[in-house]
Amino acid sequence: MSKRQAPHLICGRIRDYLEEEWLVFRGRTDPWEARMPAKKQSEPPTTEEGGDYLTGSNAPAVNERALERALGAQVRTLRRQQDLSGADLAAAAGISLGMMSKIENGQISASLGTLKSLAAALSVPLSSLFAMFEERQDCSFVRASQGVVIDRRGTKAGHVYQLLGHVLRGDVVVEPYLITLSEGAVPYTSFAHGGVEFIYMLEGQVRYRHGTDAYDLNPGDALLFDSSALHGPETLLKHPMRYLSVIIYPRHPA
Repeated sequence: MSKRQAPHLICGRIRDYLEEEWLVFRGRTDPWEARMPAKKQSEPPTTEEGGDYLTGSNAPAVNERALERALGAQVRTLRRQQDLSGADLAAAAGISLGMMSKIENGQISASLGTLKSLAAALSVPLSSLFAMFEERQDCSFVRASQGVVIDRRGTKAGHVYQLLGHVLRGDVVVEPYLITLSEGAVPYTSFAHGGVEFIYMLEGQVRYRHGTDAYDLNPGDALLFDSSALHGPETLLKHPMRYLSVIIYPRHPA
């Protein structure tokens, strides 16, 4: 290696080292993985096992056996309602006790024939075994301008709350409101309730107070806060004012 080549080789090695360290810093902690060539931009987006596209959310993934678990829980519920033991139902359906246990615990995907046998042994329609799974798939659809106008707790003069949807099940309650402050609206900064609240400004301008701080909200601005602190529109700067308010709190407080 000549003296003229040495600096170029050293610089190249330093560059490679820094690139590897950057990959490790970004979360690819395996040194061998860090040395792998980067994916081409033309490759499809990364997917989860099973082919579902990843999202930017940190929400937990849907349980891979959600259907099996829901079906098993429903079988157990129906069995107990009829005061049957696992052995009783297994014998009546012509399956082993071990399989009966796995079905109720959502550990296997039972065949259609087995499900028919269970439904017959329980004297219920086959569709009733899927009732619990179907009930969990809650959805609310509200057409434009058809949200329910309600008098929310603490509603003040000139504050119009339009409920845009609701779900009846789940551990968390989500209340999405379209709030309009009319010309005669009264500023009010003493709202306080459990949970968190998200505000997205759509139209107009308002100075919104949260605790000891105030924020001037313009269209496109967003505010997310602990709603147990006193909050509300402090100064109505530009009419008309409309913003989306999403209130989230546990359905069954601890």
